[in-house]
Amino acid sequence: MAADSYEVSSDLTRMDLDRVHHWLSTDAYWSLGRSREVVEKAARGSLNFGAFTRDGEQVGYARVVTDGATFAWLCDVYVDRAHRGHQLGVRLVEAVVAELQPMSLKRVMLATGDAHELYKRFGFTPVPDPEILMIREQPGR
Repeated sequence: MAADSYEVSSDLTRMDLDRVHHWLSTDAYWSLGRSREVVEKAARGSLNFGAFTRDGEQVGYARVVTDGATFAWLCDVYVDRAHRGHQLGVRLVEAVVAELQPMSLKRVMLATGDAHELYKRFGFTPVPDPEILMIREQPGR
């Protein structure tokens, strides 16, 4: 399928959260085992982006957590295995960057174990001073 055979939308009502849950909980290394309830709660508290075929089938997803004024976190970027190779990851990140640009956020962050080259294309760089970052993880999660 050609790249122009897909569209990206940020309309939460179009998101197939059952499908997104399946992808994230069974195939995304960062969220294996995530519950359906958590996927829906996270989506409802975030900006959501879906990649869709012309017939409306969702084949990709990205989510942004933001205050809309100073900070955003790009996460859960996923493209269905059957639709990879059509620049859908690029299209999703393009849509995210375009949506966030008018907000003039000071910082947009993400974490990736395998897609550094994709994000570099959009100006993401390694954290310049990683020793200032800290994390608090919930035991047992």
